[in-house]
Parts: sequence; C-alpha cells; structure tokens
Amino acid sequence: MTKNEGRDARRTDFRVSIIGGHRLGGAVIQERTLTASLVGGADIDLTDVDIPDGAEIRITKLSLVGGVRLRVRPDVRVKVGGLRLGGVSDDGPSEPGGPTVRVDAWGLVGGVRVERD
Repeated sequence: MTKNEGRDARRTDFRVSIIGGHRLGGAVIQERTLTASLVGGADIDLTDVDIPDGAEIRITKLSLVGGVRLRVRPDVRVKVGGLRLGGVSDDGPSEPGGPTVRVDAWGLVGGVRVERD
C-alpha cells in the first residue's frame, strides 16, 4: 500500500481534469485519493499495491459522466458508496478479513465495475 516513509498518512492525492478520466496504478497509492472531472471516469489498478490486512484505502470519484473500473487482488474487500445512475458489478471475496478498498462514486451517469485478478 502506501509505505509512509516520512509521509503524512492523512495526505489525500487529488486528480482533477475538465474532460478525460484518470488512471491510477503502480505499487504505491495514497490511503485517500480523490479524482474529479466533468466528463471522464477512473481506471484504477491496485493489483500491485501491498495493502496490509485490516487496512483501508479510500477512493472518491466525482464526475457528471464517467464510471469507475477497479482492479484488485482476489482477497481485497470492496465497499461501494456514493450516488450515481449506474450499477455495481462485483462478485467480491467470501472470506472475512483482509484489506478493504472503499469507493465513493458520485455522479449522474456511470457505474462501478470491480475486476479481480
């Protein structure tokens, strides 16, 4: 996950654009991330992020039009909140515990799709 070597654990990563979505990935991501755009979604790949058991990453997506495509490992729990016209596609892990990713998606059009690798 985030290796807080000298960084503030309460820091929020902001991604803002007018038109166009955001791609997030790699081995390091902040514990809180906010993506905002008028038109465009968020493509987020957390498969390489080392999230400790019991830890939580919060991702907030704000847009008028655009959904969220989230890729996580099979053991990661995903909780989806927010308000949007669009569904949630996630088969989720059945075992309790493990790390959690909370996605709050706010927008008029766009769903949340979770893929497990």
